[in-house]
Amino acid sequence: MVRSCEQGILAWVYVGTLLLLIHFHSFTVRGAALKQEVALDNGATVLNHSMSLVQRMETLLAMGNGSDVTLRVQTINTDEVKVIQAHSLVLTMQSDVFEELLLTRNNSALVLRETSDCAAIFDKFIRYLYCGDISVRLDQAISLHKLASKYHVWGLQQGLTQYMTQHLSSDSPTGHVVGWYNYALQIGDMTLRDCCLQYLSWNLSSVLQSEEWGSISEDLLLSLLQRSDLILQSELELYEALEAWISQNQPISATVESALRAVRYGMIPPQYLFRLQKQSPLMLKYYESIRDLLYLAFQFHSASPIQLAKYFDVNCSIFTPRNYLSSSWGSPWVINNPTRDDRSFSFQTQLGPSGHDSSKRVTWNALFSPRWLPLSARSTYTELGAMQPTRTDGGRPRIIVTPATSSPDFAGVSFQKTVIVMARQQGKIVVRHVYNFHQSTEEAGDFLVDADLQRRASEYLIDSSLYLHIVIKPLYHTLLVSRK
Repeated sequence: MVRSCEQGILAWVYVGTLLLLIHFHSFTVRGAALKQEVALDNGATVLNHSMSLVQRMETLLAMGNGSDVTLRVQTINTDEVKVIQAHSLVLTMQSDVFEELLLTRNNSALVLRETSDCAAIFDKFIRYLYCGDISVRLDQAISLHKLASKYHVWGLQQGLTQYMTQHLSSDSPTGHVVGWYNYALQIGDMTLRDCCLQYLSWNLSSVLQSEEWGSISEDLLLSLLQRSDLILQSELELYEALEAWISQNQPISATVESALRAVRYGMIPPQYLFRLQKQSPLMLKYYESIRDLLYLAFQFHSASPIQLAKYFDVNCSIFTPRNYLSSSWGSPWVINNPTRDDRSFSFQTQLGPSGHDSSKRVTWNALFSPRWLPLSARSTYTELGAMQPTRTDGGRPRIIVTPATSSPDFAGVSFQKTVIVMARQQGKIVVRHVYNFHQSTEEAGDFLVDADLQRRASEYLIDSSLYLHIVIKPLYHTLLVSRK
């Protein structure tokens, strides 16, 4: 009996010593037993064996030596029970929830009831409490986040939120961003929710082609359809994807009508609208629900914007473009070795999406400079359409987009310029950033303000090149002509 007590005391001392040592060696040094510590005086050297201590803690958990509490993890609504031999000192140091549970237990066993997904990875969660590191798969992130939140392991919770925001573009068989969005909405994590919503909006074309599109909820679908910052090939692509989603999910009529009325039919060329009227089963079925919008779209395509503005509000969403990637709206621009020198580029877009203006072209000049002075210090243009930059080594990357010529056709129209910056994340090309600026400002002042283009491994570069896509969005103004 005395020997048993002595062994228990020794185990507690051993565990406590390990935890204290790990506490004072919370950083990780791999493959080095000695480390020169700059902050220490007199040339002192720190002996750092924190990794070996972590390994001993992992062995302690695996072997169950000196265990004083048995965790019985029961899967809800099943007879499955997972047994883990643990140490109350470790659990209470890492979690105040475990501390309270251990204080109120009646015997050496602590029964924990978990959902099947959380029970499946509970041993991985406990290992984190002992070792401070964890390997995470995409399909385990939510379950681990639930456990970290339930047991108040805040460091793990924050780490998992960061993991999810940084792995939105990772490949998974059926997609994971929609699931993470729904989970963030459920727990009230606005940061994660907004990151997921932004990713879906900025990479919508690829989402529309994936299996994940069919899993989008009705609320999320309607939320996306209201946004003007969606990045996709065309409004027609969005309509066809909506038709597929409705066919797969079979929502109630009210949802279908709300979704169809969120489509911006004025941004679809009239020849495609005619085809949809005759060949789209969805439009044939719900034609009466959107008849007024189609009628307005055809009026928009048949008259000049100035004439239309006399009688209709052209500031409404049906006449507001999203970020379309098709050639009528802009052009891609790949800048090799972007830190080398200034680059210029010219491209053409349609004057506007109206059928009245679609045949009219506008030529645009784009100038990129890796080092740029403020607007007040920049030299003026010496000739129409020519841009003469003034550079300095202390400047920041800048981009300017201006029309090559002016035209009376510009009356009643302003142009919003959108510069989309692409990047490679987890092996996939995705949208890294979006910059918007208007006709009243010739440049995006915060363009690539946080980018380190000098670094070859910069997250803004793909194979040492800067991948941009410039979108020109004509916006019509009702207030320029009084309505009658």
